Amino acid sequence: MAAEYITTNIRNIALMGHGGEGKTTLTEAMLYAAGIIDRQGKVEEGNTVTDFEAEEIKRGCSLSAATAPIDWNDKMLNVIDVPGYFDFIGEQVGPLRVVETVGIVVSAMTGLSVGAEKAFTNAIKHQVGRMFIINGMDREHANFDKVLQQLRDRHGSCVVPVLMPIGEGANFKGVVNVLEKKAYEGAYKKSTEVAIPDNMVEKVNKAFDDLVEAAASSDDELMEKYFEEGELSYEEILTGFHKGMKNGDIVPVVALSALTGVGIARTMDLMAKYLPSPAHQGIEHDGFNPRTGEHQVRICKDDEPFSAFVYKTVADPFVGKLSLFRIFSGTITPQTILYNVNKDKTEKSSGLYIMRGKKQVAKQTLHAGDLGALAKLQYTSTGDTLADYNNPIQYPGMVFPTPCMHKAVYAAKQGEEDKIFSGLNRLMEEDPSIVIQKNVDTTETWLSGQGEMHLEVIKNRLQAKFGANAILQDPKIPYRETIRKAVKVQGRHKKQTGGHGQFGDVWIEFSPVLDGSTEMVFEDAVVGGVVPRNFIPSVEKGLRECMVRGVLAGYPMVSVRAKLYDGSYHPVDSSEMAFKTAARIAYKKGCADASPVLLEPVMHVEVLVPDEYMGDIMGDMNKRRGRIIGMEQVGGMQQVVAECPQAEMFKYATDLRSMTQARGSFTMTFERYEEVPSDVAKKVIAAADKVEDDED
Repeated sequence: MAAEYITTNIRNIALMGHGGEGKTTLTEAMLYAAGIIDRQGKVEEGNTVTDFEAEEIKRGCSLSAATAPIDWNDKMLNVIDVPGYFDFIGEQVGPLRVVETVGIVVSAMTGLSVGAEKAFTNAIKHQVGRMFIINGMDREHANFDKVLQQLRDRHGSCVVPVLMPIGEGANFKGVVNVLEKKAYEGAYKKSTEVAIPDNMVEKVNKAFDDLVEAAASSDDELMEKYFEEGELSYEEILTGFHKGMKNGDIVPVVALSALTGVGIARTMDLMAKYLPSPAHQGIEHDGFNPRTGEHQVRICKDDEPFSAFVYKTVADPFVGKLSLFRIFSGTITPQTILYNVNKDKTEKSSGLYIMRGKKQVAKQTLHAGDLGALAKLQYTSTGDTLADYNNPIQYPGMVFPTPCMHKAVYAAKQGEEDKIFSGLNRLMEEDPSIVIQKNVDTTETWLSGQGEMHLEVIKNRLQAKFGANAILQDPKIPYRETIRKAVKVQGRHKKQTGGHGQFGDVWIEFSPVLDGSTEMVFEDAVVGGVVPRNFIPSVEKGLRECMVRGVLAGYPMVSVRAKLYDGSYHPVDSSEMAFKTAARIAYKKGCADASPVLLEPVMHVEVLVPDEYMGDIMGDMNKRRGRIIGMEQVGGMQQVVAECPQAEMFKYATDLRSMTQARGSFTMTFERYEEVPSDVAKKVIAAADKVEDDED
């Protein structure tokens, strides 16, 4: 890897799509075809370059985005293998910021999947080029024409075949390059040119015409010439191809088999020759000057001041922290003094590398547009901008999906709490899509992420990397208690021992607070000094201390008014402690008689789903004791607005994916507290009693 690659010779490509469609196997095939590895690894054998983590090997799927730089035809193909499973959708955010092309891998048998649709949509949002890679052409029931038509029906005539298959299933033996009208048979580098099969000539010519028309439509001058002359030169087609990919007018389609290697070399040829470089696609990078706040633009060229964006962090307890970055302008060497614009700190790296899976390859220089890694940066985090101190620019950070699954975290062994939370904070550097927060209502620490599998992987990484064994449990529901009617009760505390005794006597009226306030309202209505002034604060303090534990299930008592209106005292035996005790007696007796009820948090939920799932969504929401508030059409989808108890929503992320084949999404925010139905309340109270008995 001694070669250096200038901006025009770099291709940054993220492989995305549904889980299990062959992205990792495709990356392996490309590495093998380029001679970088001498044997193509297999996911099921746990020996691939980009699935190197213990959890990935155990589960047989990608869990983190991993890079695989590949030298091919004097070009650098920076391939990023991105996880397809939705629990790890946060891993798409970084790669989408640093590539010019998203290669969307789809099955030659089943075609367009939810993961492919989401990858396509996200690529559009980030204004990067798209291409479809139809994988598995060697499989039984592979059908290129059917899948191609499906893609065109979904995304229009911009979808054009560039590498068409020769044969399908067991007969898949080669591909035809439509742009060059050349056919190739064989696998990997052994693919050699042959004549286009007679039965494909007409189909190839039609595909060529579609491609030329798509290229012409990307540029007004090309379109005018095409209409006047009916044809374009190869160079003009290439120009139109690049422009079309940049503005979305062209989405090329290739056919291959990552397993057998047929079509791999020709796909890599296409990537090297036709895909946009950082000098073509997204050449201008918008940011702002952190010192003046003024808008700034950097051009992706070597002679611009250095700037880079950190799109991923790898936290290794042995190697240390690695910051993966993309150079947006200028060049970098191991001696470059780095200025972290976000933190206003100067950084010095202990090494400059490119990453191939977990392997670090040392580099002396990286040019504008390239991907690299810096070791042991002290202050830098994912989403930070690195720049030249004298020419600073700050790029927008990254927005990660809102967590939709929550678990309470406990240490398996007492005394390991600090170890666990230190490890979790390190893992947050790697995966900013997880959130760790203290729930003030239940005092639990919540670990929040994209799904059950996501949180389970975090737990296992915590054990593997930092030796910290955590327990994940469903979070406690922050129930509340209140009262529904007014009562008047006496709290009398009298205790006689040797010497001074204890005496406190209070009459308190407990009633509901109806103005929405949750705090206890204390009212002093004593007249005539029946309770001396100096003891009244003790009564209030005793009541407030009691309010943290309700009379039904031990949950905090809210929205209660306590009016102290009568009582008595003893000139010798009365004390602050005696009146606090009397207040507690009154509280327990009074609230128990005031029709106490349990309250639960109710959430405002907005669910976005395709039309065909509306019935399932509404039926499921009713089963969860939810109420449908409204429905409306939003961007071709149906939005269901509902209110639902929090207790019914902890596993909703998993259930929604199952109901909608992962096409649905939702957001959830706290709305208010409501009374728990009596049948549900009985179960909650019984569970609380059991916990109390176990603790006793």
